[in-house]
Amino acid sequence: MTDLSVSNLIKSFEIGRNVLDGLSFTVTAGERVGILGHNGCGKTTLFRILTGELRPDEGEIAIAPGKRLGLISQIPVYPEGWTTEMVLRDAHRRLYKISERMDELTERMEQDQSPALLREYDRLQEDFRRLGGYEMDVDRSRVANGLDIPPQMLAQPFDSLSGGEKTRVNLARLILENTDILLLDEPTNHLDLRATEWLEDYLLHFKGTVLAISHDRYFLDKVVQRCIEINEGKAEFYSGNYSFFVAERQHRFEEKLKKYEKDQAKIDQLTRAAEQMHLWAFMGNDKLHKRAFSMEKRIEKLSHTEKPKEQRKLNVKFREKEFVGDEVLVMDGLEKRYGERVLFSGLDMLVTGGERIALIGDNGTGKSTLVKLIMNLEKPDKGWLYLGPTVRTAYLPQLVGFSNEERSALDTMLYDCRCQPQEARDRLAAFGFRGEDVLTPVGALSGGEKSRLRLCMLMGGDINFLILDEPTNHLDIASREWMEDALSDYEQTLLFVSHDRYFIDKFATRVWELRGGQITDFRGGYREFRAWRERQDLVTQIEKQKEREQPKEKKPKPERPKNNDKAIARLEREIARLETRIAELDKEAEEHGSDYQKLMEIQAGKDELDTELTELYARWEELNT
Repeated sequence: MTDLSVSNLIKSFEIGRNVLDGLSFTVTAGERVGILGHNGCGKTTLFRILTGELRPDEGEIAIAPGKRLGLISQIPVYPEGWTTEMVLRDAHRRLYKISERMDELTERMEQDQSPALLREYDRLQEDFRRLGGYEMDVDRSRVANGLDIPPQMLAQPFDSLSGGEKTRVNLARLILENTDILLLDEPTNHLDLRATEWLEDYLLHFKGTVLAISHDRYFLDKVVQRCIEINEGKAEFYSGNYSFFVAERQHRFEEKLKKYEKDQAKIDQLTRAAEQMHLWAFMGNDKLHKRAFSMEKRIEKLSHTEKPKEQRKLNVKFREKEFVGDEVLVMDGLEKRYGERVLFSGLDMLVTGGERIALIGDNGTGKSTLVKLIMNLEKPDKGWLYLGPTVRTAYLPQLVGFSNEERSALDTMLYDCRCQPQEARDRLAAFGFRGEDVLTPVGALSGGEKSRLRLCMLMGGDINFLILDEPTNHLDIASREWMEDALSDYEQTLLFVSHDRYFIDKFATRVWELRGGQITDFRGGYREFRAWRERQDLVTQIEKQKEREQPKEKKPKPERPKNNDKAIARLEREIARLETRIAELDKEAEEHGSDYQKLMEIQAGKDELDTELTELYARWEELNT
């Protein structure tokens, strides 16, 4: 069954250039599809059209009847004063309306026990149960915990949250709504590793349809079943995850290149033959002109084949300074706190030359703070840091800034790197800044472009200790691959903070996991670390389960008091009284079998008596022991 169909979609924002140019595809129910393509190819435009925010110039969109569609990148405007808790509760607004109607019917049934009211109440009660009304509080807690929305954030006004926090809350609300078709536009941008893995697990068990735009290649590999690449406004289809897409796209490029080269060889052959036939025709054989003209038509058709374009790769390399010595970085008893909150304490670490260390952990654990301590941008509260005497550091911060935001990219290179104009242009071109791009003020660049420019500047210095804080944030897949190309030949010491598991897996030879104020130091790659961590977590769970299952030590029995018999007799008389009263209520229930309100009152009375009777039984058993 088809959930979503797009047919010949055309959308233009400027005359003569269609962002979407005849885009067509279908998505069947339950599919998880990755929407790929370079920045500006129309991915987000497609999502805005699907939700009705934009109207296409031409084409049609069909969504299966009764299916609800939700987009994560859109953050609705909520009433002033709404807290995060109220936003999440809004996902269950339908259930709350059912509950309110049930309360109204309960009040009316005190005066009117008509069959119509009873039938409506029964129907609403069944809807409430079927839609998860009795589990909605548990569901909210589960989703909030999974997406790292702590209790203190639930009490905050929604408008006071940061952009990343709002995105997480909106994702939680969308999940709680049980939307049939999820449109996810960069869903992992503001999630740490734990929350990202939770989201992946949720999507793998999600019964509905998912369309995801993402630059997180690890996420795409794990979640999506097939890929649709938007290329020059049209759709190209790949029947697998991101890794399949990369391999298949390269295979298709090579096949197109072979065909192009074959066509060019054929054109050369036909051109020479046509010229020869024209020459012979002038010597008295006019029929050869016709054959030559026929060849020229074939040449014209073959000439329409364009040479396939391969994505441009970086051809750059860091200028490295050879490291001499045994110690790049030493930490001894390092501690950092903010007020009463201790970020980490007692850190003792040693880094030697050539290591590639990934510093990972949940948001807020202090990863960026530790990097700033290493760079001497902050001071530790206890302990000390030591960098070897021959160490030359370079630092790419998470938020990149420049000394003068009004200068162009070219002028920034000239002033800050002290290089010649041609060298500056060559280095900028290697990082994708060409033509008029080099004259753009750095303040007008996107976050990804600023990171690219700063990395370009760092590569001009002699360094042997490179420190990167979230280097792939805000970068599209092509830019991430450019950065990886630049780092692939770097052989000196590398320390980086990242949530990009694809990037971590490619470069890390050692993993530092910052958790609970301590660093777990794992010597190995990311995949080995994940396998080790899963084993450790499993062992911890088993140990906790054993602790819960161990029999508690029996307390010594107290001596039975001499007046115990009188207390037991009193309890037995009270127990007999309650049992008699419960039997009377059972008879009343039989007499009022058609009176719904009376039955509810009788049941409430029985519940109270049962609770009291259970307590009396417990006291009676205690006294008899």
